[in-house]
Amino acid sequence: MTGTTSERPGGRRPKRVLIVAQLDGYANSVRPLAIERFLREQGHDVHLVDTHCLARASSTRGSLGRMLPGSPRPSKLALYANDVASKVLTRRWAFGRRHLSYYVLLTDHRLRRRILEADLPLDDFDLVLCATPYDAGVLTTGTSAETLYDCPNPWADEVLHEGRLTVRQHRRFRRWEKDFLDGMEHLSFSWETYGRYAKAQYGISGDNFLQLNWGCTPSADRAHFARPPRVVYLGSLSGQFINVPLLARLCRLYPHIDVYGGPPPDPSLGLRYRGYASPDVLREYQFGLITCTRDPIREEGFSAKHLHYLAYGLPVLVPAWRRHLDLLRGSVPYTEEDFTTVIDTLSHETRWRAVGDEAYEQARQLDWNRTLEPLRRLLDGSLRRPEPETSLAVPYESSGRTGSAP
Repeated sequence: MTGTTSERPGGRRPKRVLIVAQLDGYANSVRPLAIERFLREQGHDVHLVDTHCLARASSTRGSLGRMLPGSPRPSKLALYANDVASKVLTRRWAFGRRHLSYYVLLTDHRLRRRILEADLPLDDFDLVLCATPYDAGVLTTGTSAETLYDCPNPWADEVLHEGRLTVRQHRRFRRWEKDFLDGMEHLSFSWETYGRYAKAQYGISGDNFLQLNWGCTPSADRAHFARPPRVVYLGSLSGQFINVPLLARLCRLYPHIDVYGGPPPDPSLGLRYRGYASPDVLREYQFGLITCTRDPIREEGFSAKHLHYLAYGLPVLVPAWRRHLDLLRGSVPYTEEDFTTVIDTLSHETRWRAVGDEAYEQARQLDWNRTLEPLRRLLDGSLRRPEPETSLAVPYESSGRTGSAP
């Protein structure tokens, strides 16, 4: 656990904030670290706890300790055993994945609550913020601190569409999650449309919403036009929802797609895999690429890499079925059938630059310093809780346009 303290602007007492997150090196790391930076710049005393390897001897990637239990305590040994059961029973065994994931997930949630309650001095903080559903049980321990659940997306439906629940288990899981979400003191989602989805599909009230949209840091060095246009995919290559098979098919359709991220894909897919890279590599490309499986929650949602692309002024190629693209201007809808046509249409500098300018302006509107502003007001005590029907703030006045090819 690390933390810093500095004098706050305006002479107000700095607040002590605890952030509980799982830093996986991909999207799950981006948002907690952005929140940490934002709050420290506001002068608060911020402590970030990484629970990614909570039951392991080491968190170092590739080390032996990452495979071994890290404590003889019964709760941590139970969590380690549950992790092993998850890998053995639900990762590769289709029956286990569908029928046993429910029990593994809830066991993980309950054990983590117990461990974190014992390990963390929760009452020493003014605000405890949790950014992962696995650890969010820590917010129900009765701490005197104010609490905020920064929910990535509705969990039960996410797990269902990954093929990890039966229909009956999904009903039970969703009922449990609805009560859990309604019981939070403050609740945010990673993107505002997830909150709308949860209200419509789960029936949550939304009275506790403190919406913090995902943000980005616009780059001072934007991407430039080049021919032939090069397309980049940057992000995780694990997880069913990534739709790596679609990515492979698009790579066969258009030869100028480079893929960064991990874990390394199966060579038989034929991807132009470039390994790991920092977001700075995006300035070398002309389009960012989103691929994902289609299901109701993906239709309503967004991808974290989308904002990385916008931050460099890249037009973003997005599956045409994704909704609410008016909230992400600079998006270019595509289907597998018209993918190359869409790129060809924007392969003229004037057209490409117009969409790129729209993308970069959108990034400026979604700067972290804007999207996290409600969090600053919460800690300042100046936040007014909005009425339920207006609780999901739109970060800008939408033009209703997307960067579609003319």
